[in-house]
Amino acid sequence: MSNIKILGQYVKDLSFEVPSSPEIFLNPQEKPDIAISINIDAKKLSDDLYEISLKISADASADKKRIFVCEVIYSGIFSIQNVEDDMMEQILLIYCPNLLFPFARRIIANNTIDGGFPPLMLDPIDFTDLYKRRQQAISVAPVDNSKIN
Repeated sequence: MSNIKILGQYVKDLSFEVPSSPEIFLNPQEKPDIAISINIDAKKLSDDLYEISLKISADASADKKRIFVCEVIYSGIFSIQNVEDDMMEQILLIYCPNLLFPFARRIIANNTIDGGFPPLMLDPIDFTDLYKRRQQAISVAPVDNSKIN
């Protein structure tokens, strides 16, 4: 029987910038366009321990001006035991990020509020779809899988 536990979770890196301040607060812009990027890093720490890091970046701009940039790397240490080898990658890149995402989402929402903006409430992320797209990209072009041990 497989056994997966979260031993700890934490903010590994956090950045929030408002490069056009204070002008953007004096002359409110239209609703910004927000580009979201997501990356997942899985690092083996020992036989049964893995650090999974979910990096989410939000870059907001309007009228060719950057409004804000928010980046968070939210990580967790997972104990993963008795998992079949063919399932390990899916657990590391789908299951674990699903557990971390709500916390990273809250951090981004709180930081945008603290930065003087409405909360940025990210839509749920389909990590299964991201995984499948990654697998398709790998089948088309070789990718360095050295980060997943």
